[in-house]
Amino acid sequence: MKQQVEVKELKEGKYVIIDDEACVIKSITKSKPGKHGAAKARVEAIGLFDGQKRSYIGSVANKIYVPIVERKTAQVISITGDITQLMDMGDFSTFEIVVPDEYKDKIKEGEEVSYITALGKIKLDIRT
Repeated sequence: MKQQVEVKELKEGKYVIIDDEACVIKSITKSKPGKHGAAKARVEAIGLFDGQKRSYIGSVANKIYVPIVERKTAQVISITGDITQLMDMGDFSTFEIVVPDEYKDKIKEGEEVSYITALGKIKLDIRT
């Protein structure tokens, strides 16, 4: 799910969709309006799910899509190799997710973990 906002309303640390990917805004620079044009903005962001750096350059008055990012908790049901089966604690739906190598030793069956969902993608949100 996504919604539209004007570029001038964006702030650092918020989310934005660039190249059909949910991104976290790292910096925003705005130029002054010129004699014949509107002010421009440059948005530097990092992909939420892939970690790639992306940028957007456009008028401050342009509209841009912002993803609806939800943080939820789930219980670990089972772990088989790289795949972990989770059950959402809100609606009790189950789903499977591939666990990155750095999180394998931090996840145990029966524990609760938090995860992020946006644009139909899911990512574990384990903070040390």
